[in-house]
Amino acid sequence: MSQSLVKNLLHLVYSTKYRHALIPEDVQGRLYAYQAGVYKECESPAMVIGGVEDHVHALFSLSKNYALKTVVEHIKTGSSKWMKVEGSKNRSFYWQNGYSAFSVSQSNVEDVRRYIETQREHHRKMTFQDELRVLFQRHGIEYDERYVWD
Repeated sequence: MSQSLVKNLLHLVYSTKYRHALIPEDVQGRLYAYQAGVYKECESPAMVIGGVEDHVHALFSLSKNYALKTVVEHIKTGSSKWMKVEGSKNRSFYWQNGYSAFSVSQSNVEDVRRYIETQREHHRKMTFQDELRVLFQRHGIEYDERYVWD
């Protein structure tokens, strides 16, 4: 094949350090818009970004030219600086060290989009930790509780 054609849809989840509520509701929209620009710079357009005060979910199409680790590094580094200077202006803002990413089939895009768009309602009933445990189970990911929650 003379051309490389790729479509890798991913659901990315990451939280603030120790899951502290460091993303005020009035800043969230601007943060997600900033992050959408970073995804675009990484040739990995975001389809939807959402979350609550202590974590973010994003559905995006991973570029064939960037490793997932690189995209996540750009998103977290850039948006951490943005939060400290432009967003909440909280100099104590940090993202957790790790992240979780799950593959999404084209047939599930709308369900994942809706899930991300309704995070506020979802977290009235479930904690972030319980949500991530469900996602791990659903995607067959083995994990060690001692190392997931920094």
